[in-house]
Amino acid sequence: MPPFPAAGRTAAGGQRGDLSITTGGGAGRLSRGKKTAEIIRQEIASEVDRVLRVIFAGHQKTGGWDLEAMEMAMRTAMHQAGAAALTELLKFPPPPADQRRRPCPCGRQARYRGLRSKPVMTAVGEVQVSRPYYLCPHCHRGEFPADGELDILNTEFSPGVRRMQGLVGQAAPFDHGRQQLKLLADLEVTAKAVERTTEALGADIAARQEVEMERALQLDLPGTAGKPIPMMYVEIDATGVPVVKKETEGRTGKTPGQPAHTREAKLGCVFTQTGWDPEGYPIRDPDSTPYTGAIETAEQFGKRIYLQAWEQGWSRAEKKVVLGDGAEWIWNLAAHHFPEAIQVVDLFHARQHLWELARALYPSDRARQSRWIMIQQNRLDGGKIEKLVAALQSIQSLDPGLSDTLRTEAEYFHKNAERMRYPKFRRQHLFVGSGVIEAGCKTVIGSRLKQSGMFWTVRGANAVLALRCCHLNNRFEDYWEERRA
Repeated sequence: MPPFPAAGRTAAGGQRGDLSITTGGGAGRLSRGKKTAEIIRQEIASEVDRVLRVIFAGHQKTGGWDLEAMEMAMRTAMHQAGAAALTELLKFPPPPADQRRRPCPCGRQARYRGLRSKPVMTAVGEVQVSRPYYLCPHCHRGEFPADGELDILNTEFSPGVRRMQGLVGQAAPFDHGRQQLKLLADLEVTAKAVERTTEALGADIAARQEVEMERALQLDLPGTAGKPIPMMYVEIDATGVPVVKKETEGRTGKTPGQPAHTREAKLGCVFTQTGWDPEGYPIRDPDSTPYTGAIETAEQFGKRIYLQAWEQGWSRAEKKVVLGDGAEWIWNLAAHHFPEAIQVVDLFHARQHLWELARALYPSDRARQSRWIMIQQNRLDGGKIEKLVAALQSIQSLDPGLSDTLRTEAEYFHKNAERMRYPKFRRQHLFVGSGVIEAGCKTVIGSRLKQSGMFWTVRGANAVLALRCCHLNNRFEDYWEERRA
């Protein structure tokens, strides 16, 4: 095995004496750095030597090489050596005499009370961090300045491990994330730890977004710089998220007389279009679709989607479109935040209204359902909404429930008539279906928050959704840098 480089020839970066919180004279700091580097070299050499002996002994016994066993053993050895190295690096020395007091938030002076150690789970396993402890004799507030610098304040996990926990926690159930960390990183953590870290990171992202949203509404946002955008879309939808019982107290469900079991999560996306295919159908620009969402009121969500659209360059869009399923809250929101946009009801959702009505009119006659649908759908697709409404209003029924349904559906199409001029929209090569956000409800929300046996608090669901959107929008790395800035 080649020798490790001598202490005098190692790179200075990463030695204990180079951490900014270390105090003391230059000569003493250099001496400590050399001593620490030598201890670390010995630890690594010892661990590598041990694992090589095990590997060669196994080869001598079996006459072959088990690559998986070798690589796993080597990974374990490197983790153990790395943990030993980090433990040495994170042994903070006592502060010099002139630095044993520091300002306390109460206005007095906190005093040095010795070194205190705590375990921290890092990307290479558990280490011990020994750092100075200060206590204010007046307000009795204790403080570990090094914890803030190391980003381990009030946590037993290093930044690297919390980052991994957040990524696996936003993607899959927390226990599955625990298993992934063990399999992929050889880290032993609990499912509850993955849950707490994931929700803490998500809550921090959501809090930062809230500040941005309030600032956006209080100030006149400047237009974003860049080239004009031919077409930009905002799509909005909602889906129910299963929640714990306390989150639905006083709320009625979709079935009359039955309590609610879900809370509505609103989801929005923004994307651009710069062209269409040879047949005239629009083509969504790749990688142009960030998502944003939460369980919140329509008013709160309006601020959220407004900020998202503005960040994507809404002010530079030459043609602007809002697509939705016809829910009134969506159009109220569009009128308030995007008054200049063309409003389009998702064609396929409108067709679904007709199919449900056909089944109500002819519950046991599939042939009559199909014939009726063919006529009415031609009117819908042709943008002849007035003729469609007249046809619905002309139907007479002795069934009060069916009569109410007919009135409701006629009103739905009447109110959304201008949003259903599909031939006009197609001539402009616009999207007329909200498939992007429909898919988003399944992939962003459904696949993570609506799995079997899941019941969320609103706080927990919103935290996971904030983190999930941040990750899917390729913003997680930016967030991680910003939080440490």
